[in-house]
Amino acid sequence: MTRALVFRSLRAVALGVATATALPAQNPTTTYTALVASESVDRVAVVAFGPQGARVVRQHEVGVMLADPDGPHGVAVDPAGRFYYVTTAHGTPYGVLWKFDARTNAYAGQVMLGNFPATAQVSPDGSKVVVVNFNLHGDMVASDVSVVRTDSVAPLQEIARITTCAMPHGSRIDRTGTRHYSACMMDDMLVEIDLDGLQVARHFRLTKGAEQGMPGAPPVRGANAHAGHDMSGHGMTQPAAGSTTCSPTWAQPSPDGRTVWAACNGTSDLVEIDVASWTLRRRIPAGNGVYNLAVTRDGALLVATNKRGQSVSLIDTKSGATLATLPTQRRVVHGVAITHDDRYAFISVEGVGSEPGTVEIIDLVARKTVARVDVGQQAGGIDVLPPG
Repeated sequence: MTRALVFRSLRAVALGVATATALPAQNPTTTYTALVASESVDRVAVVAFGPQGARVVRQHEVGVMLADPDGPHGVAVDPAGRFYYVTTAHGTPYGVLWKFDARTNAYAGQVMLGNFPATAQVSPDGSKVVVVNFNLHGDMVASDVSVVRTDSVAPLQEIARITTCAMPHGSRIDRTGTRHYSACMMDDMLVEIDLDGLQVARHFRLTKGAEQGMPGAPPVRGANAHAGHDMSGHGMTQPAAGSTTCSPTWAQPSPDGRTVWAACNGTSDLVEIDVASWTLRRRIPAGNGVYNLAVTRDGALLVATNKRGQSVSLIDTKSGATLATLPTQRRVVHGVAITHDDRYAFISVEGVGSEPGTVEIIDLVARKTVARVDVGQQAGGIDVLPPG
């Protein structure tokens, strides 16, 4: 199905003063820049953190629906830092992937995807954007993952839509650019896609006590198979005591490609999988409602947002020990992106009701929160620009 998409004109706003909280710490001598999407206000903010602290330097609107929110959800920067991509999830009936110039925020293209496109990531060579179509509409049936070319004749071209599982989330690509991982929030599965063959290669059952790696795509299940999962709270509903349901919300491959971690929002732990043997290595305790993950480029530290726990955990990947748990100012902790030098983590916090969203910045060496800045409501997708 196609429909005419009329691009809503961008309103690039330079902000001389932003609501920010400077915490006792030494500001960096260089400036780091992050992009964060606020789903309730159809806005992407550019957040800078440098010698003057943290501030919103500009913001612009993304979407086509003038009366209703389009819901920008995922943000992904290409490795060269030339472009960034934003998913809008509330399309009628489908969502859209948008392309913008990273320097000017100028519109550079768009393509229609599936139902509720959410998390996105650009491949290491910049040639593809992979987006999970979360699909909140109708029955909890298998959804899909879109693979979009960025270097085709058209600005963006969807080259495959690969069926995986119910509510895929946490779209992440390995360092080689050949394997993609996503979590099936309603199927208790991790799925591996072969990006060369554009097909599902393997899947892994994440249910506690029943972990198992299997070849091929997960079995297709009916809507009744998902009873008991958190279908409405998106990771905020406290599971029943003793539940073994993982309810995975994120997949994160290690920098060396040997491991992939899945965040089990339901059991508040991480499943660590050996990629070569496709077997369970261990389960690692995490914070309440662990939601999104990022790993430092040296592979030593996992940063995990705890959606129900109103906190962020710093986890040593070798020992599995939690080195620090840092509370956030507001509730509903969402995304995390780590700077290219592994020094800082930018955290998005949605907030509740009329509260603004927040970006909190953590010094990963000092293991403390060093700055906060308010952005639009329901801050979610976040990524950092490379230096230069």
